[in-house]
Amino acid sequence: MIYFDNAATTLQKPEGVEEAVIRALRSAGNAGRGAHEPTLAASRLLYHTREKLAKLFGVSDPSRIAFTGNATEALNMAIQGIFRPGDHVITSVCEHNSVLRPLYLMGERGVALSFIDVDDKGRLRYDLMEELVRKETKALVLTHASNLTGNVTDLERAAAFAKKYGLLLVVDGAQSAGILPVSAEALGIDVFCFTGHKGLMGPQGTGGIYVREGLEIAPLKVGGSGIHSFDHDHPKAMPEHLEAGTLNVHGIAGLGGALHYLSEIGTEAIIKKERSLIKRLEDQIRDLPNIHLYGNPDSNQRVGILSFNMGDEDSAYVADWLFEEEEIAVRSGAHCAPLMHETLGTKMQGAVRISVSHKNTEEEIDRTANAIKKLSQLLE
Repeated sequence: MIYFDNAATTLQKPEGVEEAVIRALRSAGNAGRGAHEPTLAASRLLYHTREKLAKLFGVSDPSRIAFTGNATEALNMAIQGIFRPGDHVITSVCEHNSVLRPLYLMGERGVALSFIDVDDKGRLRYDLMEELVRKETKALVLTHASNLTGNVTDLERAAAFAKKYGLLLVVDGAQSAGILPVSAEALGIDVFCFTGHKGLMGPQGTGGIYVREGLEIAPLKVGGSGIHSFDHDHPKAMPEHLEAGTLNVHGIAGLGGALHYLSEIGTEAIIKKERSLIKRLEDQIRDLPNIHLYGNPDSNQRVGILSFNMGDEDSAYVADWLFEEEEIAVRSGAHCAPLMHETLGTKMQGAVRISVSHKNTEEEIDRTANAIKKLSQLLE
């Protein structure tokens, strides 16, 4: 099987991930809940993984990173924990439902929303941002990379805009963490949300949120923390402030193993390989008579994602054919990106998404290109 659904979750994990999970299953207790060796082992494991994440994301204080179950939980923490009735938030039509649905929920509670549009290639219209600013605008909430088109947001430009108008910058890094370089403090990112099972190549059920020093987020949930047990309120200090309950220590151990692997090869090598693979595929299929490609034509402005349709054929049929006939696993449908589909005119058809990993090969790309050519001929 050729696996091209890495934007949903990576399948080929580094060997160190499984090994780290097994070690933790055999040795890690509940972090912060005692002073015996198993609980201390769990605490050390969490701290070292926090350190690795801080280094990867350009964060000087590891305690500003709290663990979550995924990017969705982290984004809900940020959106529900920062905004209040009367606030105004600027976001974009590129966003995943993990951003949109929490924002819609806050809209029902009195938070006003505005959306930055895109051009016909799904690229953000940065020139339209200024006209959306109001006196009550509090934040700019943007994805770092679209899970549908793969288009990369210019975070330097977004950060400069946020700084100019005194706005918070909240970034959804679900499709960029571990793939694109991120310097949160240098850029001035206030909140960076990420998941562990995609570009970071860790287990599902892991993720986190970086919150800059001085910004307080109301916790999404409260309860046990292992400290200040007699206080009525949940602890205010990070990371415990956002980490109520027992953490997924075993999964975080696997994430730590993946981060060790990533530190050895580096994000620059990863994005270079993935962009090379996507360009190789695009070059072979772009001139097919019934193909329609989405996203920035410059593959250097995308992550390793290429979405397409074939004529008026339903995207689910194309994806099913590729798997059933050629054993190529891709994703079809709406990809939890409804506003982008509406903008691209693909609401009913959806799109076929190929998302690569740096572990994929040129041979797999060529086999996939040949399969798409074969289907193109069958559909003529």
